Amino acid sequence: MSLRFAILTITSISVVACTPRQPRSPAIGEAYAGPAILKIRRDIPLESPVLATVKHGERLELLQKRRRFFRVRAPSGIEGWTDERQLLSKDDMDKLKALAARAARMPRQGQATTFAELNVHTAPYRQSPSFVQIKENEKMDVLEHVATPRIDLASKALLPPAPKKAKPVKKTPAPKYPPLVAALSPPGPPPNWLDLSKTNLDPEELKDEEDEKEVTPPAMDDWSLVRTKDGQTGWVLTRRLVMAIPDEVAQYAEGRRIVSYFSLGEVQDGGQVKHDWLWTTITDGIHPYDFESFRVFIWSLHRHRYETAYIERNLHGYAPVLLKQVELANAKGTGSAKYPGFSVCVEKRDGLRYRREYAFITNIVKFAAERPCKAVDEEVQIAESGRPAEAGPNQGVSVTLVARIRDRFRRLFGR
Repeated sequence: MSLRFAILTITSISVVACTPRQPRSPAIGEAYAGPAILKIRRDIPLESPVLATVKHGERLELLQKRRRFFRVRAPSGIEGWTDERQLLSKDDMDKLKALAARAARMPRQGQATTFAELNVHTAPYRQSPSFVQIKENEKMDVLEHVATPRIDLASKALLPPAPKKAKPVKKTPAPKYPPLVAALSPPGPPPNWLDLSKTNLDPEELKDEEDEKEVTPPAMDDWSLVRTKDGQTGWVLTRRLVMAIPDEVAQYAEGRRIVSYFSLGEVQDGGQVKHDWLWTTITDGIHPYDFESFRVFIWSLHRHRYETAYIERNLHGYAPVLLKQVELANAKGTGSAKYPGFSVCVEKRDGLRYRREYAFITNIVKFAAERPCKAVDEEVQIAESGRPAEAGPNQGVSVTLVARIRDRFRRLFGR
């Protein structure tokens, strides 16, 4: 009995060893997983079982295409099907890495949170893959915003176009019969053809007809570029964000949306610490600019509440707003000194953009200078070259003990 079992075992091993392995399908291209978790299924239908999952950015080999679906091979060697819209090309990945590198150098325009889970997209379009999900009440840095049309995103082809087959040249047989004589030319238009083409409609009616033919512009979405606590960068719908400025200041928004906010310094009021704030706001809707007004709030030690120290309205302002050291000449013009302050880029009536600098001296905001706006990276370098260290997570400007005493004296006695 044992001899028979041994013979059967050896025979089975020999059969298995002699069975040739199926060759791996050759790759016809490469792609990268777009979502945070990409499911690879046994077949195309969504009801098909999931064979494997891959993370965002993992490389996949493309094996076969069927309509808008690809059969792919995961790094583990498992093969299955996935949607083409969930895949990124190498060019897409390079652009995403370049965006993350650029965003790492961008100054934040405040922090925001969300009341529900929020998907972070690779591009400011709804159809673009979402590779990160921000949890409820989780904070993120807001960097900039952009408005894009709500249209279907044209995905970049993951495979090069197939070469077109040359059409065979057909030999034209010799005609059996001689060609017919060319037909006579049609008669020309009558002499008064211009008068006949005129219309009797009123010009206003013609204008109404032309207006009806105009194509309705697509709906627009406002997107914000955000940086997560893990340093990942992507796009989210702006309407899903809530700026994380304290409610005792946010209540003065007057129905406008807070675009950015900054702490200009700390104020000690008894046992509590308050901040002086700078914010920018805009009305609802899609606009070609970033903000319409900016406002500085100071904490009143006398009334124990926030009051407006400075405000400008009806602006066309553009990000970024920068905190910096501002040089301000004295009243006599004999010298100057540097003070904590900020700068904003606004468009003037001549259509040009100027960066206006303001000094924040205790509870007073003074205009210092203006110059043409420069590229964002250059503006950041200029601001950081003379900017003091940030005061903790609130981006506040450090306040010395002498400045605090002088600040309290002026606020109490109005001097």
